[in-house]
Amino acid sequence: MTRVYLSLGSNAGDRLGVLRSAVQRLHGLPAVRFLDASRLYDAEPWESEPGQTAGEQPWYLNCVVAIETSLAPRALLAELQTIETSLGRTRPQGTPEAQRFAARTLDIDILFYGDEVLSAGDDLQVPHLLLAERGFVLRPLADLAPELEHPALYRSVRELLDELVDEHDVRAGDYPTRWFED
Repeated sequence: MTRVYLSLGSNAGDRLGVLRSAVQRLHGLPAVRFLDASRLYDAEPWESEPGQTAGEQPWYLNCVVAIETSLAPRALLAELQTIETSLGRTRPQGTPEAQRFAARTLDIDILFYGDEVLSAGDDLQVPHLLLAERGFVLRPLADLAPELEHPALYRSVRELLDELVDEHDVRAGDYPTRWFED
């Protein structure tokens, strides 16, 4: 089994309910063992959809979860996309930029898959290409694995967070610590 870190985020609908449902579905995957989840963070959206002004898009609720899996990265991605779709995720038409910044009920990204570095098309880059630039990823990841070393940058998550230049607001939410448990 390989240790994997996933970023989960939601900014449409019942954000907390969607994240809880996503964790429950991860628990239900036969080739996945759920290990832990970070605390929850409210995060300012990076950009709005075309035509929206700053502040129009709702803030995200973000966390990072740790799992172990026997699934290969591409098979894990397919399972994660199935969970996203089942919880209401739609991918808008239009340019990749429009899709990238659209509001979503659920977004799940593979941050780390063991210590592998791989590029398998536009939809699977591990480690996630932008994780070192995003406070909404690094803050919750540091809750779970501050000493985890990025296999391409050779820096720990704590070091990446200490060096982070990101002006977007990320706030520890006022949520139960074990928000993912019933």
